[in-house]
Amino acid sequence: MQRLYPTKACVVLGAWLLSAAAVCSATEVPAPPVAPIHEVIETLHGVTLTDPYRYLENLRAPDVQEWFKGQGAYARATLDRIAGRDAMEKRITELTSASGDAITRITRMPGDRIYYLKRAKGERQFKLAMRVGTRGAEHILMDPEVEAKRTGVPHAINYYRPSWDGKYVAYGVSAGGSEDASLHILDVESGHDIAAVFERVHQPDVNWLPDSRSLAFNQLKVPTPGEPESEAYMDSRVMLHTVGEAADKAVAVFGPTVTRNLGLGRLDVGSLLFVPGSPWVIARTTDTTLPEGFLFLGRVADLGKPTMAWTKISGYEDKITNLALRGNDLFFMTHANAPRKHVMRLDLRKPELKFAVEAAASPATGVMEDFALTRDSLVTAVRHGTDIVLRRYAKGKPQGMDVPMPFQGAAYLSDEPAHAYGDVMYTLSGWTQMPLTYVLRGELSVNSGLRVNPELPNLPELEVRNVEVSSYDGAQVPMTLLYRRGLKLDGSNPTLLNAYGAYGFSQTAGFSAARVAWFEKGGVLALANVRGSGVNGDPWYRAGQKATKPNTWKDGVACAQYLIAQGYATPKTLAVMGTSAGGIFVGRAVTTAPELFAAAVFDVGVMDAVRAEDSANGATNISEFGTAKDSQEFKALLEMSTYHHIKDGTAYPAVLLVQGMNDPRVDAWHAGKAAARLQAATTSGKPILLRLDMQAGHGMGSTATQRNAMTADIYSFLLWQMGKSALKE
Repeated sequence: MQRLYPTKACVVLGAWLLSAAAVCSATEVPAPPVAPIHEVIETLHGVTLTDPYRYLENLRAPDVQEWFKGQGAYARATLDRIAGRDAMEKRITELTSASGDAITRITRMPGDRIYYLKRAKGERQFKLAMRVGTRGAEHILMDPEVEAKRTGVPHAINYYRPSWDGKYVAYGVSAGGSEDASLHILDVESGHDIAAVFERVHQPDVNWLPDSRSLAFNQLKVPTPGEPESEAYMDSRVMLHTVGEAADKAVAVFGPTVTRNLGLGRLDVGSLLFVPGSPWVIARTTDTTLPEGFLFLGRVADLGKPTMAWTKISGYEDKITNLALRGNDLFFMTHANAPRKHVMRLDLRKPELKFAVEAAASPATGVMEDFALTRDSLVTAVRHGTDIVLRRYAKGKPQGMDVPMPFQGAAYLSDEPAHAYGDVMYTLSGWTQMPLTYVLRGELSVNSGLRVNPELPNLPELEVRNVEVSSYDGAQVPMTLLYRRGLKLDGSNPTLLNAYGAYGFSQTAGFSAARVAWFEKGGVLALANVRGSGVNGDPWYRAGQKATKPNTWKDGVACAQYLIAQGYATPKTLAVMGTSAGGIFVGRAVTTAPELFAAAVFDVGVMDAVRAEDSANGATNISEFGTAKDSQEFKALLEMSTYHHIKDGTAYPAVLLVQGMNDPRVDAWHAGKAAARLQAATTSGKPILLRLDMQAGHGMGSTATQRNAMTADIYSFLLWQMGKSALKE
């Protein structure tokens, strides 16, 4: 991790500190800089709001940067004084390194070519790798560490897409966790990039035409100086580029400013879907946040020509989420009139949804999450609580059959965009089982050998318990508890309650070596699928969205009360955490019932929901949370806004706000404003720390070193506040 200041070094913090130059030693930590109050008063829909720290939203202002750096320095110095913190990081590093190579984003292409991102044991960052066959020799195609070493700034691969014939790989890379990806094209034979590079290609929807010589990608417009940040994702265009041509020869073929007759909105971000053997191209739009949008149909042969014609297939009301194209058939997953979701097949020679037939029926229990096509069948992934299992469907038999799973956990289908095989690859991971990648042949799962998992020595034996908690209104909230076997329910256990509750994303079974360090300290991990998650289908998700969003944190409060009532913890040993949109969950749980918690972690969280839409990514999230321009949605935003519910004279728990300064999804000012407000309001005397990483963003692209350091800080902070450790003298 690159820190703001060296540990135990002299630090000059600036004019907002108690003195112009504050000198720290191993035993002294300067006070954090106090944010001056500059009230902005405005009235929205008849409600008067007072915002004392709005100026902190201007992250480019020198005085604001100085304040953030001072806060980061104070947090760093304090965290480094926690007894056992360095030992915690060392142990987490040992555990994550000993768990072997990390492999993710597997793609299988024709010719048995398998691509994936791999971070080898002990390495910092994921590399792009390829092999022919699961047992073939591995070839590293792209290593972002080369650029990181040259510049001193962490780089990461954001996405990749091989051409159908394997001659090229298009990939996006960004620096410092910014996710501001540029698109490169790698010539596999030479091992070098082709000259054309495209900036502002943030979305992973990069797709090759069937000829493997041209590709389509979504590119953001060039920003106009002085324009609002909320303009960033407006008016993007799908570009068509032919390998070998100069970058400025790329042609815009789809988008609100290109295909003006299609009725697209400025935030309709488009992508094009192709597959070998199909004459069709599917144009799809989303707002980058929710998957629903428009679908249009055209012919590949006409793309880029003045005669190109698009036929509308569906709109938002059709609730289509996942797509796959094979020949003349479009397969799509939808939750329209199907809260558990199902897959439909549409013959594109008659492109009207009324002619679609069911290819995979809604499961009798559970919720359909994903699907994949083989040459002649279909496989779906079905969620049951935190587990995900597979079902296979033969042509004309939409009821399907369950597939026996090698062990209990969550299965993730690999990307196989050409549908060239009779089998499918998937990865299975459990709470206590490391992930393994299998090839599903009929009903038989065969270990691919792609992953080789070592034995982790001296691991504590864990108990996994699934419970349902009665919320304030009687709703039953699923929660999974993980802890060392033989745990005494005497309230003394350091317990961390974690939830997300947005976009229909659910807590899911998966192995984490870093968590072992928490269990070794006697820790309990409670993972709640509060409303806003998709664990019980679309109705459960919609019950935690916009006007119903209070259910998300009220469910969390009920889960906290359960943990205390059942003897897992007391208010002195219970903490709560939420990440990103989960910041609403954790922030409002803390501001609703501060007396329940010893500590809280606000991890890159949404803190000021009222102002969020004025940021670049905030504008794309209006579909999930609402807009302050609408009177009813404004009321919902105000209710879910932690910043506006922090009250003076309240004894708040200790709070650790974790933030990367290059975060493109939740701007750093969310954490800054919440930290300033909490520091001014709390009467508990407990610390409010703003932990900053100047070379990190939202977590995507962070190196293993950065992740291990962050986890060590979180666990150490919680143990300190629960009375399990102390500050070093």
